[in-house]
Amino acid sequence: MTYYFFAVLFFTLLGVAYVKGYDVVKSRSPEHLVHFYLVMATIRMLLVATVVALYVFLAPNREDAIHFAAIILIMYAIMMVVTLSMRH
Repeated sequence: MTYYFFAVLFFTLLGVAYVKGYDVVKSRSPEHLVHFYLVMATIRMLLVATVVALYVFLAPNREDAIHFAAIILIMYAIMMVVTLSMRH
């Protein structure tokens, strides 16, 4: 159960990093917002894939790994929708 707490914390930190980074890029160099979004989307995707892969390799059983991966991917999709709708 603590894994889910850390997953929520992980996505909260990723979302905050995106929003704060967006604000900085928009105030200093708005023409680079597209590049910022692409870089942040890549970083978020790689971090989420790494977290899922690590959990799958370290999970005590296959069922837990599948449930965790499904929840993380759903949270990732929700995070992408929320951050895009907040800033666009």
